Amino acid sequence: MLRIYFLQHWFALSDPATEAALYDTPAMRCFAQIDLGQEPVPDASTRCKFRHLLEENNLGATLFDAVAVYLEENGMQVSKGTMVDATIINAPTATKNKSKTRDLDRHQTKKGKPWYFGMKAHIGVDSKTKLIHSVAATPAHVHDSQVLGDLLHGEETRLWGDSAYAGQQSVLKDNDPKVKDYTQVKGSRHRKLTEQDKAKNRHKSKVRAKVEHVFHIM
Repeated sequence: MLRIYFLQHWFALSDPATEAALYDTPAMRCFAQIDLGQEPVPDASTRCKFRHLLEENNLGATLFDAVAVYLEENGMQVSKGTMVDATIINAPTATKNKSKTRDLDRHQTKKGKPWYFGMKAHIGVDSKTKLIHSVAATPAHVHDSQVLGDLLHGEETRLWGDSAYAGQQSVLKDNDPKVKDYTQVKGSRHRKLTEQDKAKNRHKSKVRAKVEHVFHIM
């Protein structure tokens, strides 16, 4: 059931689509260790009960950490460079629920001109493999830089991020003084970016942009 749970998340499958994929795809059945000659694919209600069991016991973070350790032990996580970024997760603002209130874990924030309501997902990603090694969730109005410490594993040698993470040397020093800061240089009305600053930012963006691939998949 745990292997099926991972497959469903990795391939973004609904319960019916998961069942169909397991019947149609030998590689998925092999990974899930299902032998159709011995047993059928677990039905949708069984998978739903299993997910609820994981949630009730708060096992999501434990499983995430276990997978990260497995990937590192098998050489799939280099863990030398970390890219950080955050994305807003929209949520309904309605109060049509039992408590007649909004979820206190959600908040409104402004990005550009539009306003959003919901939460924010912050991730730390290996700069070579693009595998996520750390995750944090906050209300949407929490600034990206406030969660930086939670996204570092302490052994990276380089940090890549947009200008929202600029000026966080104290956080980097607390995690590992040897980390080189490759976050985007931030300009202001009192300090315009020089041509050299812009050139450095363009170079950094070529690496940092890979974190957007992760959000695209999510």
